[in-house]
Amino acid sequence: MNVHAKTLDPVFAEMSEATDRKVWEEITELSMREKILLSLVGDVCQQTLGLPFEAHVTMAYENGLSADDLRELLRFIAYDSGYPAALSALARLVDIEREQALPGPTGDGHPIDADGQTSPIPAPTRQAVRNLDPGFADYMDLQSRMRAGMRRLTVRERAFATMTVDVLFQTLEESFRVHVTRALKAGATPEEARAVVRFSAQFGLTKAWRGMRALNALFTEAGTVFA
Repeated sequence: MNVHAKTLDPVFAEMSEATDRKVWEEITELSMREKILLSLVGDVCQQTLGLPFEAHVTMAYENGLSADDLRELLRFIAYDSGYPAALSALARLVDIEREQALPGPTGDGHPIDADGQTSPIPAPTRQAVRNLDPGFADYMDLQSRMRAGMRRLTVRERAFATMTVDVLFQTLEESFRVHVTRALKAGATPEEARAVVRFSAQFGLTKAWRGMRALNALFTEAGTVFA
């Protein structure tokens, strides 16, 4: 991406390179795979589907992620990013794969259980949403149920992805609490959770600032027990 930036504005490119060193080299709590996934999440949420998305897709392939992995990520975050945003990213992904002659998907998917009745959402959260509006709760159950069979992304990766969506959309109350809880239950440490928010600063410093405040507030609650 910085190669293109240099042709547009050398000073901007220098700033971008310094930023990349800070987030890609100095944030050591996250793996390269996790950073790439979170960068793609940022692109979808902000619809930066030009040079940034192309650079991150290329980086994904260079670091062992497959077309099936990328499609599962887009299917997963459509829940929170919105289906139109994820669909736009999927269409752009197909174009990039075609332009760069990258290996396409194998068709490996997962059962969606659209007609089921269960939901992996924690019971207290599920009931709280149902108390707000039963029809909305049914929609949330459907979205969660359709993703329950995903296996290409780890629970930790999925939790970090949804935390990033929360920071970028500034949904830092109920959903952020649920997603941080999921990350911790998947074995993430508080410092790794902070690294997720810190990494998101490249997509908007002030959003990450508010995200860090919300995260620290969760950690200082009595017993750090979340819903």
